[in-house]
Amino acid sequence: MAFTLASPQHSELLIKKSRFIGCVQPVADRTAAEAVVEGLRRAHPTAAHVCWALMAGGQSAANDDGEPGGTAGRPMLEVLRHHELQGALATVVRYFGGVKLGAGGLMRAYTECIAQALSGATLVPQVRQCRLYCAVPYALEGFVRREVAAIGATLEEVQHESLVRFSLSLPEAAAAGFIARIDDAAQGRAVWQRG
Repeated sequence: MAFTLASPQHSELLIKKSRFIGCVQPVADRTAAEAVVEGLRRAHPTAAHVCWALMAGGQSAANDDGEPGGTAGRPMLEVLRHHELQGALATVVRYFGGVKLGAGGLMRAYTECIAQALSGATLVPQVRQCRLYCAVPYALEGFVRREVAAIGATLEEVQHESLVRFSLSLPEAAAAGFIARIDDAAQGRAVWQRG
């Protein structure tokens, strides 16, 4: 099962005079992640490196930002994978302290920085959602609203026309049962469309 993060979490390490400022946070996609990284570069103009790793939308990416290849982004990405995270960005801003850490030391530092940030994180299971559009007679509006609330669906829009039209998103696993209950109550008068 994949998880995402409830909120951003931070950590900070000081290793041989180098300062590592880590963050793990939820992001929707690579575009959002790149915007966060660019914001960090602006916020920390004197930092030596802004390294990052991303797991979002089934895609992954890692960037060492000038650190020796495979010593920053890839270790952070492995921490995200180990925690089965999706829609998550790990970033570490490094201020160089004048003492070289070597490849092994860098890998440990970046891994530990992200692991510490994740130690305080709340992981939220990702539930696949589907969108449904349903039209029912006015007499069934209350019933549909109660069913929507009972399964924890999100009611996105309701339109009152010749029929009451609902636009909603709900957990994919609950869709078949929800449709069956509405069809049973509507006795064949419900109109469905999946989005």
